[in-house]
Amino acid sequence: MAVIGAFRIKKRYILGLTVFGILAFQIVQTALVWWGEKNITAMSYVLANKIIVVDPGHGGRDPGKIGVSGVAEKEINLEVSKRLATVLGQMGATVIMTREEDIDLSDNSTTGWKSKKQQDLTRRTELANGKNADLFISVHCNAYTSPREHGAQVFSQPGSEDSKRLAECIQSEMTGILKNTTRKAKQVDYFALRKTKMPATIVEIGFITNHKEEEMLRDSLYQSKVAWSIAAGIIKYYSDTPKDQEELDEVSKEMIKTFQQQPGHFIPAP
Repeated sequence: MAVIGAFRIKKRYILGLTVFGILAFQIVQTALVWWGEKNITAMSYVLANKIIVVDPGHGGRDPGKIGVSGVAEKEINLEVSKRLATVLGQMGATVIMTREEDIDLSDNSTTGWKSKKQQDLTRRTELANGKNADLFISVHCNAYTSPREHGAQVFSQPGSEDSKRLAECIQSEMTGILKNTTRKAKQVDYFALRKTKMPATIVEIGFITNHKEEEMLRDSLYQSKVAWSIAAGIIKYYSDTPKDQEELDEVSKEMIKTFQQQPGHFIPAP
């Protein structure tokens, strides 16, 4: 009987420790999330009153690239862009999206694929220029003939130093947060980058021709993680004083830790 009693006590003791461990883990996770949100809010003052155009690439009759599962690039672009717009808006920026649904910006009366595409791209850049936007961020997915290619990469217009610095800031944060790209920001002459009058980037958030990366890009939590990494890069771009940058570096380190332990949960999903 004494043995049975001791076993019961031991069993209750183990059960109690298990429950305590689970509760402690949940408390730590909640604290990390709270800390991340608190510091994100603290640094977001740099975006106050900034006008940022978020451009979900392709749309409507233009699907963009097609992923290995058959998903159209335009769908992923729009989902990530919506999340990015939400994050930036909560940080105090005025966000203008070039599209909020599955459409392109060309007229039905316009004939010819090339003419439609040029009209669509022209209207996106004209929207940004007409609103005197501070930044233009175009979200796309990459593709390549080899399924081994992977990793997010940010592009800017040759000759624009501000755009180059913006691209490098976003690339740096995506590298640190996503932990799956070693690519570097590059300067490439693209129509949308050439025609915008403000610092502009095209953010290729990953390769949908890579099976593993396409699967991640279709996941809502990963889409939120990508959106935050872009937003973090934008904050870094505007945090140009040594004090701001030092504070941002500490926020980034803790935020990366938060994502590693509980990726994406505190990023609002539209």
